[in-house]
Amino acid sequence: MRSSRKSAIAVTSGSSGMGQVCSSEGVSAQLSDGELAAEIARGAGRILLGVRHGGLLDGRLIGDAGDQIAQAWIGAALRRRRPHDAVLSEEADDVGDRSTAERVWIIDPLDGTSEFCHGTADWAVHVALTVNGRPTAAAVAIPARDELFRSDDVEQVGGSLTGRIAVSRYGGSYESAHAANALGLQRVSIGSAGAKAMAVVRGDVDAYVHAGGQYEWDNCAPVGVCDAAGLHCSRLDGSEIIYNQRMPYMPDFVICRREIADDVLSALDNVW
Repeated sequence: MRSSRKSAIAVTSGSSGMGQVCSSEGVSAQLSDGELAAEIARGAGRILLGVRHGGLLDGRLIGDAGDQIAQAWIGAALRRRRPHDAVLSEEADDVGDRSTAERVWIIDPLDGTSEFCHGTADWAVHVALTVNGRPTAAAVAIPARDELFRSDDVEQVGGSLTGRIAVSRYGGSYESAHAANALGLQRVSIGSAGAKAMAVVRGDVDAYVHAGGQYEWDNCAPVGVCDAAGLHCSRLDGSEIIYNQRMPYMPDFVICRREIADDVLSALDNVW
C-alpha cells in the first residue's frame, strides 16, 4: 500500500549456524499510536486480500471469513501491543465497562462487506484510537486500491471544489439528497462509509452526508483521518462528534470541505 513503512525483523545467527528470525519486540513496542493504527490497518488489508485470493470463496462465505479472520488478527495485535487499552469492534463482543475507559480503540475490520463479497474496490479497514471520546490516531486502508490514509501523515485537502457529493450505491438519504439539491452537487455513488469519506480526502468529492444510522466503528477512523486533513466533521446539527458512548450508535454526521460547511449545515438545518 502507499505510504508504507516497513517494520523491522531482526535476523541473527543461532548456535547451529542457521539464520533465525527473532522477535521484532524492540521495534514494535516503540510504535506511536498513529504508526500502530496504520500498521494494523495495512496488515488487516493484506490479510483480507488474501481471503479473496483465487476466488476460492464467494458469497456470504467470503464475507464471514473476512470479518472473522481480520478481527482475530487485529484483536491479537492490539492485545499484544496495547494490552491496557479498551477495544470496541463491530466483530467482537462489547464487554466490560468500555465506555468509562480513557483510551479506546474503535475498529471495523471490514467496512463494506457487500462490496468485499462482490469483488469491488469500495471496502475498507478502519482503525482508530480515541482518548476521552475523540479520535487521536486513525487509519483507513482501502486495500483493493492500494491506499492507506493515516491521521498522522495526511495532506491537507485543498484545490478546486468538484461540485460532487458521495452517496450510497443504494440511493442515499433524504438529507444527503436535500444537501445535494440545495448546493447543486452531483451525486456520486460509492460503496462503504470509509470509501466515501476517503473520496473527500482524495479530492474526488466535496462532501459526504449520512443520516441513515451507523455505529461508531463505521465512521470513527474516517472522521479521525478527515479531521486531520482539515475537513469539516460534525453531526448534522453542527455539534461535535463524540465517540466511546455507552450505546455506540452514531446515526448521523457530515464530512465536507470547509469552504462549503456553512452552506451544507444551513441546508441540513431545514430538514434535520
